[in-house]
Amino acid sequence: MIPRHLQIAFGLLVLAVFVSAAYVMALHSRESHRATYRADGHTMSVPSNTPAEPVTLCVAYDDEGVLIRRSASAALPTEPGGRARELLRALFAVYLDKPSPHPIGEGSDVNEVFVINNSLAVVDLNAAFARGHRSGVWEEALTVDSIVATLAANMHGLAQVKILIDGQERDTLAGHADLMTVYRPADVNQLVQ
Repeated sequence: MIPRHLQIAFGLLVLAVFVSAAYVMALHSRESHRATYRADGHTMSVPSNTPAEPVTLCVAYDDEGVLIRRSASAALPTEPGGRARELLRALFAVYLDKPSPHPIGEGSDVNEVFVINNSLAVVDLNAAFARGHRSGVWEEALTVDSIVATLAANMHGLAQVKILIDGQERDTLAGHADLMTVYRPADVNQLVQ
Protein backbone atom coordinates (compact mmCIF):
# COMPACT_ATOMS: atom_id res chain seq x y z
CA MET A 1 0.00 0.00 0.00
CA ILE A 2 1.22 3.50 -0.85
CA PRO A 3 1.72 5.76 2.19
CA ARG A 4 -0.83 8.55 2.56
CA HIS A 5 1.78 11.37 2.37
CA LEU A 6 2.95 10.06 -1.05
CA GLN A 7 -0.65 9.91 -2.30
CA ILE A 8 -1.18 13.53 -1.24
CA ALA A 9 2.12 14.62 -2.84
CA PHE A 10 1.21 12.83 -6.08
CA GLY A 11 -2.24 14.43 -6.08
CA LEU A 12 -0.75 17.88 -5.57
CA LEU A 13 1.74 17.24 -8.37
CA VAL A 14 -1.04 16.27 -10.79
CA LEU A 15 -3.02 19.35 -9.75
CA ALA A 16 0.05 21.56 -10.35
CA VAL A 17 0.45 20.10 -13.85
CA PHE A 18 -3.17 20.91 -14.73
CA VAL A 19 -2.97 24.43 -13.27
CA SER A 20 0.28 25.09 -15.17
CA ALA A 21 -1.25 23.85 -18.41
CA ALA A 22 -4.29 26.09 -17.94
CA TYR A 23 -2.03 29.07 -17.23
CA VAL A 24 0.07 28.45 -20.36
CA MET A 25 -3.07 28.15 -22.48
CA ALA A 26 -4.42 31.41 -21.01
CA LEU A 27 -1.14 33.19 -21.78
CA HIS A 28 -1.14 31.85 -25.32
CA SER A 29 -4.74 32.95 -25.84
CA ARG A 30 -4.04 36.42 -24.44
CA GLU A 31 -0.98 36.86 -26.65
CA SER A 32 -2.81 35.73 -29.79
CA HIS A 33 -5.54 38.31 -29.12
CA ARG A 34 -3.14 41.08 -28.07
CA ALA A 35 -4.33 44.56 -29.05
CA THR A 36 -2.20 46.15 -31.73
CA TYR A 37 -4.26 48.99 -33.14
CA ARG A 38 -5.33 51.92 -30.98
CA ALA A 39 -6.33 54.45 -33.60
CA ASP A 40 -9.37 56.58 -32.76
CA GLY A 41 -9.71 54.85 -29.39
CA HIS A 42 -10.77 51.56 -30.98
CA THR A 43 -8.87 48.39 -30.24
CA MET A 44 -8.38 45.84 -32.99
CA SER A 45 -6.06 42.88 -33.36
CA VAL A 46 -3.80 41.71 -36.11
CA PRO A 47 -5.71 38.76 -37.59
CA SER A 48 -4.31 35.51 -36.21
CA ASN A 49 -4.04 34.14 -39.75
CA THR A 50 -1.69 36.98 -40.79
CA PRO A 51 1.47 35.21 -41.88
CA ALA A 52 4.80 36.32 -40.50
CA GLU A 53 6.96 38.02 -43.07
CA PRO A 54 10.70 38.68 -43.13
CA VAL A 55 11.80 42.03 -41.71
CA THR A 56 15.12 43.72 -41.09
CA LEU A 57 15.90 45.04 -37.62
CA CYS A 58 18.81 47.42 -37.11
CA VAL A 59 19.93 46.35 -33.66
CA ALA A 60 22.22 48.50 -31.53
CA TYR A 61 25.18 46.77 -29.87
CA ASP A 62 26.52 48.82 -26.98
CA ASP A 63 29.85 47.02 -26.64
CA GLU A 64 30.84 47.64 -30.26
CA GLY A 65 28.94 50.92 -30.63
CA VAL A 66 27.35 49.87 -33.92
CA LEU A 67 24.02 49.07 -35.54
CA ILE A 68 23.89 45.65 -37.15
CA ARG A 69 21.17 44.47 -39.50
CA ARG A 70 19.43 41.38 -38.18
CA SER A 71 16.81 39.34 -40.03
CA ALA A 72 13.61 38.50 -38.19
CA SER A 73 9.99 37.73 -38.96
CA ALA A 74 6.86 39.45 -37.73
CA ALA A 75 3.14 39.43 -38.48
CA LEU A 76 2.51 42.89 -39.86
CA PRO A 77 -0.79 44.60 -40.62
CA THR A 78 -1.30 46.11 -44.05
CA GLU A 79 -1.77 49.70 -42.81
CA PRO A 80 1.60 51.60 -42.85
CA GLY A 81 1.32 52.96 -39.32
CA GLY A 82 0.45 49.54 -37.93
CA ARG A 83 3.33 47.96 -39.85
CA ALA A 84 5.77 50.51 -38.44
CA ARG A 85 4.47 50.00 -34.91
CA GLU A 86 4.88 46.21 -35.11
CA LEU A 87 8.37 46.60 -36.59
CA LEU A 88 9.40 48.71 -33.62
CA ARG A 89 7.78 46.30 -31.19
CA ALA A 90 9.89 43.51 -32.73
CA LEU A 91 12.98 45.70 -32.23
CA PHE A 92 12.00 46.46 -28.62
CA ALA A 93 11.51 42.73 -27.99
CA VAL A 94 15.19 42.21 -28.83
CA TYR A 95 16.17 45.00 -26.44
CA LEU A 96 13.90 43.76 -23.63
CA ASP A 97 15.19 40.19 -23.93
CA LYS A 98 17.87 39.05 -21.50
CA PRO A 99 20.76 39.32 -22.16
CA SER A 100 20.25 42.36 -24.33
CA PRO A 101 22.77 43.93 -26.69
CA HIS A 102 21.21 47.31 -25.84
CA PRO A 103 18.93 47.26 -22.76
CA ILE A 104 15.95 49.61 -22.57
CA GLY A 105 13.55 50.27 -19.68
CA GLU A 106 11.09 47.60 -18.61
CA GLY A 107 7.62 48.27 -20.00
CA SER A 108 8.90 50.21 -23.02
CA ASP A 109 6.39 50.13 -25.85
CA VAL A 110 5.20 51.92 -28.94
CA ASN A 111 1.86 53.68 -28.48
CA GLU A 112 1.34 54.43 -32.15
CA VAL A 113 3.11 55.31 -35.38
CA PHE A 114 1.55 57.71 -37.86
CA VAL A 115 2.85 57.58 -41.43
CA ILE A 116 2.17 60.70 -43.48
CA ASN A 117 2.46 60.55 -47.27
CA ASN A 118 4.70 57.48 -46.92
CA SER A 119 7.62 59.82 -46.22
CA LEU A 120 7.22 60.99 -42.59
CA ALA A 121 6.80 58.62 -39.64
CA VAL A 122 5.72 60.11 -36.31
CA VAL A 123 6.63 57.58 -33.62
CA ASP A 124 4.79 57.91 -30.30
CA LEU A 125 6.58 55.96 -27.54
CA ASN A 126 5.23 55.42 -24.04
CA ALA A 127 6.49 57.21 -20.93
CA ALA A 128 8.07 54.01 -19.58
CA PHE A 129 10.43 54.05 -22.56
CA ALA A 130 11.80 57.50 -21.69
CA ARG A 131 11.62 57.05 -17.93
CA GLY A 132 13.52 53.76 -17.96
CA HIS A 133 16.08 54.65 -20.62
CA ARG A 134 19.72 54.79 -19.56
CA SER A 135 21.17 58.29 -19.66
CA GLY A 136 24.21 58.81 -21.84
CA VAL A 137 25.02 60.32 -25.20
CA TRP A 138 26.06 57.03 -26.76
CA GLU A 139 23.19 54.90 -25.41
CA GLU A 140 20.53 57.41 -26.40
CA ALA A 141 21.98 58.03 -29.87
CA LEU A 142 22.14 54.29 -30.58
CA THR A 143 18.50 53.90 -29.54
CA VAL A 144 17.25 56.73 -31.75
CA ASP A 145 19.43 55.60 -34.66
CA SER A 146 18.21 52.00 -34.41
CA ILE A 147 14.56 53.14 -34.44
CA VAL A 148 15.12 55.32 -37.50
CA ALA A 149 17.23 52.72 -39.35
CA THR A 150 14.76 49.89 -38.67
CA LEU A 151 11.87 51.92 -40.05
CA ALA A 152 13.90 52.99 -43.09
CA ALA A 153 15.06 49.43 -43.81
CA ASN A 154 11.48 48.18 -44.02
CA MET A 155 9.54 51.19 -45.32
CA HIS A 156 10.86 52.34 -48.65
CA GLY A 157 10.51 56.05 -49.37
CA LEU A 158 10.66 57.05 -45.71
CA ALA A 159 12.53 60.36 -45.54
CA GLN A 160 11.89 61.63 -42.00
CA VAL A 161 11.18 60.27 -38.52
CA LYS A 162 9.86 62.30 -35.57
CA ILE A 163 9.81 60.81 -32.07
CA LEU A 164 7.25 61.77 -29.41
CA ILE A 165 6.78 60.54 -25.84
CA ASP A 166 3.15 59.93 -24.87
CA GLY A 167 2.02 62.16 -27.73
CA GLN A 168 4.12 65.13 -26.63
CA GLU A 169 7.34 66.64 -27.89
CA ARG A 170 10.20 66.31 -25.46
CA ASP A 171 13.59 68.05 -25.45
CA THR A 172 15.67 64.90 -24.97
CA LEU A 173 15.25 61.19 -24.51
CA ALA A 174 17.07 60.85 -21.17
CA GLY A 175 19.08 64.07 -21.09
CA HIS A 176 21.13 63.84 -24.27
CA ALA A 177 19.51 62.66 -27.54
CA ASP A 178 17.62 65.58 -29.08
CA LEU A 179 13.99 64.63 -29.66
CA MET A 180 12.99 68.06 -30.95
CA THR A 181 14.60 67.36 -34.31
CA VAL A 182 13.25 65.36 -37.22
CA TYR A 183 15.66 62.54 -38.08
CA ARG A 184 16.61 61.66 -41.64
CA PRO A 185 17.20 57.96 -42.38
CA ALA A 186 19.83 58.87 -44.97
CA ASP A 187 22.01 60.31 -42.19
CA VAL A 188 21.51 57.30 -39.91
CA ASN A 189 22.09 54.63 -42.59
CA GLN A 190 25.78 55.53 -42.69
CA LEU A 191 26.13 53.91 -39.23
CA VAL A 192 24.53 50.59 -40.12
CA GLN A 193 26.82 47.64 -40.84
